[in-house]
Amino acid sequence: MDISSFTDTFDEWTDAALEWVGDNGESLFDYVRWVLEGLYDGIIWLLELPPFYVVAIVVALVGWRLVNAWFAILSGLALMLCFSMGLWSETMSTLALVLTATVLALAIGIPIGIAAGFFTALDRFMEPGLDLIQTLPPYIYLLPAIALLGYGPATALIATVVVAMPPAIRLTSLGIRMTPKAFIELGEASGITPSQMFFKIRLPFALPSIMAGINQSLMMAFGMVVIAGIVGSGGLGETIYGAIRTLDIATSINGAIAIVVLTMVLDRITQSAARLGTGRWHERCRAR
Repeated sequence: MDISSFTDTFDEWTDAALEWVGDNGESLFDYVRWVLEGLYDGIIWLLELPPFYVVAIVVALVGWRLVNAWFAILSGLALMLCFSMGLWSETMSTLALVLTATVLALAIGIPIGIAAGFFTALDRFMEPGLDLIQTLPPYIYLLPAIALLGYGPATALIATVVVAMPPAIRLTSLGIRMTPKAFIELGEASGITPSQMFFKIRLPFALPSIMAGINQSLMMAFGMVVIAGIVGSGGLGETIYGAIRTLDIATSINGAIAIVVLTMVLDRITQSAARLGTGRWHERCRAR
C-alpha cells in the first residue's frame, strides 16, 4: 500500500468515525452545548448587569489592592476607553469567554497535573500529547468541535479549553515534583498523614508554579479570542474577524486595542494575586 492510498484510507476512517460519533452522540453533544452556552451566557449577564463605570471602578479597586495606585488609575481609564470605542458589550463577551474557558481548563488541568506530579509514568505518557497540543495550530481544534457542536460559543469554549490546559498541567506537575526530598523525609519522620503531607508540604512548594500555570492558561485563552471569532464566538474576536473580512481597518484596530487592554489588566492582576496568595499560604502553613 503506497502512502497516498494509506492517507485516503485514514481520511475515510476519520470521517466515518466522526460521523458515527456525531450521529450516536447527538443528544450528549446537545446537552454539552446547552451547559456550556448557559454558563457562558450567565457570566455575560453578570458582567453586563452593572453599568460600565461600576465595572471599571471595581477593576480599578482590585488593581489598587493587588498592584498599586497607578495601575488602578490606568486600568480604569483603559476600560473607559473600551466603552468610548463602542465595544463595551463585545469586551464583556470576550472577558466572559476567557474566564469561562480558563476556569474549565484549570478545573481539568490542575487535578491531572497533580496526578502527573505524583506518578512519573503518567507525566511521561502525557508529555508527547501536551507537546502535540501546543505545537498544532490552534484553529485545528475548531474543526472537530464544529462538526460535533456546531457554530457558536460552545465550540469556541471547547477549543479554548484544549489550548489553555497544557500550561496548567505542565506547571502543576512540575511544582509537585519540585518539593525538596528533605522536607518530604521530614514529614514522613514526623508521622503526618498523606493529606497533611500534600497540603502542608507539597502544595506550598508547588503553589508558585501552579499560579504561573494559571496565568499562562489565561494568556493562552486570550490567544484564542480572535481565532474563535471564526466560529461565531461573539465578542471582540468576531468583531475583528468581521472587520477583516470587510477591510474595516479602524474597527479591527479598535478591537485589537480592547483585547490588549483586557490582556494586560488581567495579566497584571493575576500575577500580583499569585504573589500575594503564595505569601499568605506560606505564612499560614508556618503558623500551623
